[in-house]
Amino acid sequence: MEANPPKRKETRKSLRIKVISMGNAEVGKSCIIKRYCEKRFVPKYLATIGIDYGVTKVQVRDREIKVNIFDMAGHPFFYEVRNEFYKDTQGVILVYDVGQKESFDALDTWLAEMKQELGPHGNMENVVFVVCANKVGCGEEMRCGHILISSPWGSLWSQLVPTLLSSSCSKGNVVKL
Repeated sequence: MEANPPKRKETRKSLRIKVISMGNAEVGKSCIIKRYCEKRFVPKYLATIGIDYGVTKVQVRDREIKVNIFDMAGHPFFYEVRNEFYKDTQGVILVYDVGQKESFDALDTWLAEMKQELGPHGNMENVVFVVCANKVGCGEEMRCGHILISSPWGSLWSQLVPTLLSSSCSKGNVVKL
């Protein structure tokens, strides 16, 4: 028997967190996730069918965290697929298009869907929410005169939930998510 066995370097397992993106179809959820996870922008719009997935690693203090992001299709047709992904969610990115008021108005509907799927024993108090006002400045998509967050109802949301103005094509604030 060895008197002094060799010391093994202690490795800590990566912490994993589950984040979902919610919002109407065509608000830019997939583009935000591609920019965040893969550091690239995809200018061609391809509708998400069901669920898409991205993962990236971040360092918080001395700990590696794997951020698993589930990009949920915004079309109502995919409700039956989406409803399976609400459970065990730790973070939510609520996305709306700054040029489409109806996408902002729908944020409450998205929260209601999540609450319904979590059921009476589901706890949304431990979930971190962020609102992402997307498509702030990309060529023809530049809509600064219509940024909804500057309106009274947009300001109210930003007081209740952390809110970012983002542009996945120009990298604007996507890494802050």
